[in-house]
Amino acid sequence: MRYLSPKADLTFKKVFGEHPDLIISFLNALLPFEMPEEEITQVEYLNPEMVPETPLRKNSIVDVRCKDQSGRRFIVEIQMMWTSAYKQRVLFNASKAYVSQLGKGNDYELLQPVYSLNLVNDTFSESKGYYHDFKIVEDAETKEVIEGLRFIFIELPKFTPDNYKGKKMQVLWLRYLTEINEQTREVPEELMENPEINKAVTQLEESAFSEAQLLGYDHFWDMVSTAKMQISSSRREGREEGLEEGEKKKAMDIARLMKADNEPIDKIIRYTNLSEEDINSL
Repeated sequence: MRYLSPKADLTFKKVFGEHPDLIISFLNALLPFEMPEEEITQVEYLNPEMVPETPLRKNSIVDVRCKDQSGRRFIVEIQMMWTSAYKQRVLFNASKAYVSQLGKGNDYELLQPVYSLNLVNDTFSESKGYYHDFKIVEDAETKEVIEGLRFIFIELPKFTPDNYKGKKMQVLWLRYLTEINEQTREVPEELMENPEINKAVTQLEESAFSEAQLLGYDHFWDMVSTAKMQISSSRREGREEGLEEGEKKKAMDIARLMKADNEPIDKIIRYTNLSEEDINSL
């Protein structure tokens, strides 16, 4: 049996964007819920493309977007490479999801929290931990929290199951994301014993995908490999020309390659965090 990696666009969206039971289990395991009543019991998928109210405003696309039984919104994204602008894009998308709930004349009290869960297949912090929970908090004295926006960033390369004594399902889901790939021939028994993980694993079987999908899957990893080489090159140059300029050059190089491959502009924006104006100028 040959499996595909769950970290690619194709597979991640298939597993978590088409199976409500799996995204429920995934979110309950990875989000910082403290009380049983906070847990998600049902979800409704929302359009991952958040279209602006006017054509002059920025369009944005995420991997998975849904809401639960109480109306809370959830944005889930997997990011192959860290860039300095990624946090800003995450903030932008979560803020858009928050304000878009409210129609004209509606009461602000109707607004429900937005959780942004970001799985990063890269390292970006000096912390030894892999789990980063951001919220709006009064820093000096009261530590009071303004509810509404919550951001979770997970550095997948830092996760190892033997250094974490937390939720069992969190460990299982992160093992699923980090251990299964094209080299996997036999999935660990402890993963297959769990019904949700078992179902998620079967979604990765190569036989479940068409030839065209498999070609797209291979092309995805080719783009990731090319982008990593560009990042490595730009980082070396960035030491001399300054971090900001190096980051911009790196993103422009990646965008140029993707544009030459006739990739859609929304996908180029997603991978580079460049503006549509920058991309059109190439």
